[in-house]
Amino acid sequence: MSANYPSFNDTEPLYIQIAQWLEDKIVTGQLRTDEQIPSTTELSQTLKINPATIRKGVSILVDKGLVYKKRGMGMYVAENANQNVRDDRRVKFYDDFIKPLLSEAQRLGISSEDIIEMLKGGTEK
Repeated sequence: MSANYPSFNDTEPLYIQIAQWLEDKIVTGQLRTDEQIPSTTELSQTLKINPATIRKGVSILVDKGLVYKKRGMGMYVAENANQNVRDDRRVKFYDDFIKPLLSEAQRLGISSEDIIEMLKGGTEK
């Protein structure tokens, strides 16, 4: 795994940011199926974060079925984790961006064709 570590913000809980960072590694292929993720100790020391916070972030991934534990060996990326992250993020993208865009377009009377043209980089209407 590459050593590009996250820069954390103060707006969300740290354990959620850890989970999202590890999800990013899965979705970009930096962590692959059956590959071991860094240990709690390693992440705690490297990121200078309490091990309990790291465990809480990793447990989110376990609950989502994205990582699994091999007894005495550590945590590993689950089969289909990459696709599952992509599917979850696609739904979130639609809810966070597309729905509000369509709602505002409707209020402004912007047609679907105009939206598509705008997305293609055409002129503003």
